[in-house]
Amino acid sequence: MNGRNLQYQYKNFLSDFKDWDQKPHACDWLLFSENMGEHLSIDETSLSHGELYTILTNKKAKGKKGSIVAVVQGTKADNIIDILNRIPLKQRNR
Repeated sequence: MNGRNLQYQYKNFLSDFKDWDQKPHACDWLLFSENMGEHLSIDETSLSHGELYTILTNKKAKGKKGSIVAVVQGTKADNIIDILNRIPLKQRNR
């Protein structure tokens, strides 16, 4: 099977990509509030072409599955705070 054909089939038919609730804003930010934990880490990184992203991770997951809490394009505190405020207060207070 052609690799491109497999990728197309997976993206458009096998995965839930079309119904993904974060698809409309995925270029700007991703939020996985279910990964919140007691101890978090925040860092800025450049993924490609000088684009800066801020990444919030759960330290308990030790970089494995469930470690990413948020990925936000840019490093401006106001933008990051706006996104993190979407996490329910009860989870943020943990």
